[in-house]
Amino acid sequence: MGLWASASGSRAATISSLSRGRRHRYEIVLCWSDEDQAYIAEVPELKWCAADGKTYQEALGNVEVVIAEWIETAKEKGWAIPEPKGRRLASAQG
Repeated sequence: MGLWASASGSRAATISSLSRGRRHRYEIVLCWSDEDQAYIAEVPELKWCAADGKTYQEALGNVEVVIAEWIETAKEKGWAIPEPKGRRLASAQG
């Protein structure tokens, strides 16, 4: 199950409008990609769950939508949905 959102094209408007008000508790790793010339937001706890955006905020909003889509797809397919573990640093120390 791989989900990826791109800030280009009509999908960006859909993602932007869907992402308002949604917040998930999964860790999000967000960084700049010189290769893609975009911010990349990855969700390590959800395999292949990532999104991009022209700005930090856009990538974060896009990945919130992709997280919801990932969970919806998993429910439809009957796949296990991992519980959010929170910050890696905190879990590594505990």
